[in-house]
Amino acid sequence: MPPEYPPVASRPNPTSPGHILAVLRADGPLTRQELQARVGLSRATMVDRLDTLDRLGWLRRTGHQESSGGRRAELLGVDDTGRTALVIDLGQSHATLAVVDLCGTVFLRSEQPVAARSGPHRTLPELVEQGQELLERAGRANSLCAVGLGVPGQVDGSRGCTVAPPTMPEWTGVPLRAPFEEAFGVPVVLENDANALAFGDYFALGRPAAALVGVKIGTGIGAGVVTYGRTHRGESGGAGEIGHMRIEGNEQPCTCGRRGCVFAVASGYALARRLRSTGARSVGDVARLVRAGQRDAVRATADAGKLVGTVLATVVTIVNPRYLRVGGAIGVLPPFLDRLTETVTANAHASALKKLRIEPSALGENATLTGLAGLVADEMLAPATIDAMAQRLA
Repeated sequence: MPPEYPPVASRPNPTSPGHILAVLRADGPLTRQELQARVGLSRATMVDRLDTLDRLGWLRRTGHQESSGGRRAELLGVDDTGRTALVIDLGQSHATLAVVDLCGTVFLRSEQPVAARSGPHRTLPELVEQGQELLERAGRANSLCAVGLGVPGQVDGSRGCTVAPPTMPEWTGVPLRAPFEEAFGVPVVLENDANALAFGDYFALGRPAAALVGVKIGTGIGAGVVTYGRTHRGESGGAGEIGHMRIEGNEQPCTCGRRGCVFAVASGYALARRLRSTGARSVGDVARLVRAGQRDAVRATADAGKLVGTVLATVVTIVNPRYLRVGGAIGVLPPFLDRLTETVTANAHASALKKLRIEPSALGENATLTGLAGLVADEMLAPATIDAMAQRLA
């Protein structure tokens, strides 16, 4: 059964507090008169709706409109800074936790290695404990409204678990929301890490009316697609799983049991294995060797960029995005990104290249964290969520 995800911007009632906040979020800041004209409510009803949003703490006074001779009208916007989210980017070899607000500001972050052998039943309680400590240190525990969790592999949104990559077999099918819901008492937004990275770059661009493909190359390989504000997850949550597409002519065994997957020859995991003779044992080692100009590491990383670029040329031709953003510890390395760019440019259809901009992730190491903050914001500020809050307030 396909995962069930709530719509990003459902609008069940065009006159509800949730709808009014959605208009402010899309078009604000606005004066009360401008907002009333857009929504089409009477003045009395608008006053009531704004009072509800004010009591819920979602309204922010942003200043005043320039005067045209009379009294300057007050401008209203959405207060996405007063609420806090704990966001966690759980990778195959490390986890990054951060305390953020709903516009993506990172207040405090921390990283820790994740040993594959430790498994979820040890790692998840550790993440909960570290999240609690981080919130206390940031002084934002009382404003926590949600947890955002980014994980590798396919996400089953209805069951709150992941179909983890073969390098993390113990994580497949493990309930991921429950430990955080029980510990923090707030909703948990679960998302594939590459989707979160893609949404982070989309968020940083100001949510343009455009399509963006985000690619994350760290220990593993994944991609996410955002089109006009919506993350494309596919029928079974597997959209963007390019790491196990087969590269013709390659027979390298893959951890998934097949041969010739792009993961087996171009991931950070594969590069660390290929460069063992140089002393590499991890993705971090590969990155350090490349930055130091070690010849074998530079050559291997460029080769990996070409292979991933071959796959992405097809993705670019099919999706025809305006932006292709590349992140992850390996993806941002110049030899990788340069060769990837050359390969996409040489192989994608000419019409798909006309407006394409290929760049490293604009947010660097915070891309996935910012994306999770944006996804939490979409969840918490969805009209249906706001209207449910309003009903409880009544």
